[in-house]
Amino acid sequence: MKKSNPSFSIKALLIAFTIIILWAASLVFLLTRNLPELPPWLIPLAILWQTFLYTGLFITAHDAMHGAVFPANRKVNDAIGTLVVFVYALFSYKNLLTKHWDHHKYPASPQDPDFHDGVHKNFFQWYVHFIRNYITWKQILGMAILFNVLLHLFHIPIPNLLLFWVAPSLLSTLQLFYFGTVLPHRETAEGYKDKHRARSVRLPVLLSFLTCYHFGGFHWEHHAYPNVAWWHLPTTR
Repeated sequence: MKKSNPSFSIKALLIAFTIIILWAASLVFLLTRNLPELPPWLIPLAILWQTFLYTGLFITAHDAMHGAVFPANRKVNDAIGTLVVFVYALFSYKNLLTKHWDHHKYPASPQDPDFHDGVHKNFFQWYVHFIRNYITWKQILGMAILFNVLLHLFHIPIPNLLLFWVAPSLLSTLQLFYFGTVLPHRETAEGYKDKHRARSVRLPVLLSFLTCYHFGGFHWEHHAYPNVAWWHLPTTR
C-alpha cells in the first residue's frame, strides 16, 4: 500500500465516495418510486443492484479498518468507516474493528468471531452464529425506529422499504458471509495450509469483483496483505 503517495490516497478516497454516493442515490431513487409504474422485471434487478451496493458499503468500512480508505490520514479514514457502518445498519465501528482484528489474529478458530462454533458447521447454523456475533438488540430497535420514521414521517411505502432497504441489507450479509467467510475459510479434507487458514476462490477478475469485491477471489491475498484495498487486491497475486 502506497501510504506515502498522496495521489494513491485520493484515488482510494474517490473510490470509497463513489460507492457511498451510488448507494445513497440509488436508495433514494428506489424508495421514492411508484412500484406499479415500474416494469416487473426491473424490481428484482433493482434489489440485486442495491444488494451489491450494500455489500460495497461494508467492504468500504472493512477497508477503513485496515487504513486503506484514506491512507494519508487515519482520522479521516476512520471517520468514513464510522459513517459507512452506521448507515449500513447502525453498527459501531469501534466494535467491528475489534472483532475484525480478532478474525485476522485467530482465523478459522474458536477465537475468530466470523467462524462457526465447531459444532454447528452447516451453512445456516454458521450464518446464525455469525450474525449473532455482530447484531445487537440496540441495532434492531434502532432500525425498527428508523423504519417507522421513514414510513410515517417521510411517507415511504412499506413495499418500497421492504424491497429496496430491508431486503438488500439482509441479502448483502449473506453475500458477505458466503463469499467472504464460508468459501475462503471453511475447512476442506486436506485442511489448512498455513497460518492464514484461508484460500482464494479462483475466479475471473470481473466475477471476483461482482461476487464480493474480490474478497472471495483474493481472500488469501487479503490475509497476507491486509492493508491492500479491495480494488488493488488483483495486483497482489
